[in-house]
Amino acid sequence: MEPLLGAKIGCLFALLVLTLVCGLIPICFKWFQTATATGCHRRILSFLGCTSAGVFLGAGFMHMTAEALEGIKSEIQNLMIQRSTLCHLTTAFCSHQMEYPYGELIISLGFFLVFLLESLALQCCPGTAETPKVQEQELGTAHELEPHSHGLLPSPSRGPFRALILLLSLSFHSVFEGLAVGLQLTVASTVQLCLAVLAHKGIGIVVFGVGLRLVQVGTESRWAVLSILSLALMSPLGLAIGLAVPQGDSEAGQGLAQAVLEGMAAGTFLYVTFLEILPRELASPEAPLAKWSCVAAGFAFMAVIALWA
Repeated sequence: MEPLLGAKIGCLFALLVLTLVCGLIPICFKWFQTATATGCHRRILSFLGCTSAGVFLGAGFMHMTAEALEGIKSEIQNLMIQRSTLCHLTTAFCSHQMEYPYGELIISLGFFLVFLLESLALQCCPGTAETPKVQEQELGTAHELEPHSHGLLPSPSRGPFRALILLLSLSFHSVFEGLAVGLQLTVASTVQLCLAVLAHKGIGIVVFGVGLRLVQVGTESRWAVLSILSLALMSPLGLAIGLAVPQGDSEAGQGLAQAVLEGMAAGTFLYVTFLEILPRELASPEAPLAKWSCVAAGFAFMAVIALWA
């Protein structure tokens, strides 16, 4: 076996095992089940959920959005350079085209696409508005903690749908991460990029947060396990696609289509983070300063990881 191929296969298994182990921990251990948690146990799970929310916030801004903006800008610039011979007489127009915030537009389109899909689902399938038993208990606890609160708690009815969207956005992102590893031409660059991808996943913290989120919205164990398994296979799938690409075509997977999909995935990730994860974790008025600290700690962790990823 060639050293390069062996390194890529090793990276493939490393990505698969890390994702599976970290994602299955909150699903396989009953300690993470919020339905049966009471007192201090429930409070610890709440703080853990807030930390997970901070990790998702950091992953959305410091990693997915940043990479999407950089990739889209680079691809748009390359496209404009290729067209420069056609617009040498309209330099001002081309300059305005270069300055237009295409990346922000594509990320916003991803945000509104999920908003539209969710609205259509609720409009056409009113049954999706039923509240899972686990979330009914959590909302009841929140009301008991603050019976005189005049604020509206976020609706939990869309939790499973948004958990699915979260999985899809992370899956898109993971495929392209694996693809980048598979396209490397040397052992050193392959190992270096694989370590960067592992760091990018927050040493498994992001995947752990996904598993915890699936448990919190009341997903059945078998579906939660299948969801984590499908997410774990995304990076190896991208790596396998990269292995199948001829080495002379290493830029084949780095086109504008990839940058657009990354941007759309970042938009969907931000949608779920701001409209589902953060509101849910902050719904209860219990220990607001401690919750802020947990969210800030999760974000800070991903911000530090961004120095090397």
